[in-house]
Amino acid sequence: MKQPSYNLIAGKNLDRLAALSDGIFGVAMTLLVLELHVPLAESARSEGDLLRGLETLLPALIVYLMSFLTLGIFWVGQQTQLDHLERSERSLTWIHLGFLFAVTLMPFSTRLLGEFHTLRTALLVYWANIALLGGSLYLSWTCALQTGLVKADLDPTVPKAIQQRIVVAQTLYAIGAALCFFSTRWSIAFIVLVQLNYVLAPRWRRSSAPAHE
Repeated sequence: MKQPSYNLIAGKNLDRLAALSDGIFGVAMTLLVLELHVPLAESARSEGDLLRGLETLLPALIVYLMSFLTLGIFWVGQQTQLDHLERSERSLTWIHLGFLFAVTLMPFSTRLLGEFHTLRTALLVYWANIALLGGSLYLSWTCALQTGLVKADLDPTVPKAIQQRIVVAQTLYAIGAALCFFSTRWSIAFIVLVQLNYVLAPRWRRSSAPAHE
């Protein structure tokens, strides 16, 4: 009896991939908050001092919110893809591991942007992190479609909806990044608005179409 190739039997368990993803997302989202530091007691002798200390934390707090929303949106996106798969295979698993690598970079790019939120380079590095997340997620869905890993009873409108969502989101993020050539504050504000739209829009619109959020 011919022995099957290892590459044909490796990486097929979707449950293990989802479990690993949940763990990495949980750790990354927790690490984000570690960049928010309480004002030093020596520098906060009064209510005014404390308020001024908290005010200096505002840029880092906004970047933290932005990154938490980013990871939340991409977690939902990955779980949506996994829910529509019949099985996995080695190539798809490694693409998702690449996606998770981008997830682990988010605390670093968040800290960089929090520390240097007025500098264009920090914003572009942050955007590159988002682009890596979106690109790998798009690649994983394309791979799943081309290799026949999606469920047989999948609604034919779902594949295109997932691809369009990623493309539109990445286009909006790129526009937000481009705004840094005018002001990094504009970039951050635009990206936050894009994220809030993706988080809240399903509740604002009523439609009989299935949700793919």
